[in-house]
Amino acid sequence: MASLKVHITFPEEKIREPIIYQIGKDYKLITNIRRADVTEKTGWVDLELTGEPAEIERAVEDLKKKGVKVDPIERNIIE
Repeated sequence: MASLKVHITFPEEKIREPIIYQIGKDYKLITNIRRADVTEKTGWVDLELTGEPAEIERAVEDLKKKGVKVDPIERNIIE
């Protein structure tokens, strides 16, 4: 199993969508919210993703396609 920590920033139009839940479900990942600040207009989350490395990479790409900004907190996936 691998783990990756990322800082994600949501655009205003995505704040109410269950994006973190959805990537956990779609990519069979454990999603662990480490810190967060979400209001009606802005939101960011420090998120730890745990699962198969290929699934983590697919989930990150999916987040980006949905318009969510993804920045690594740790550079590499840790196994």
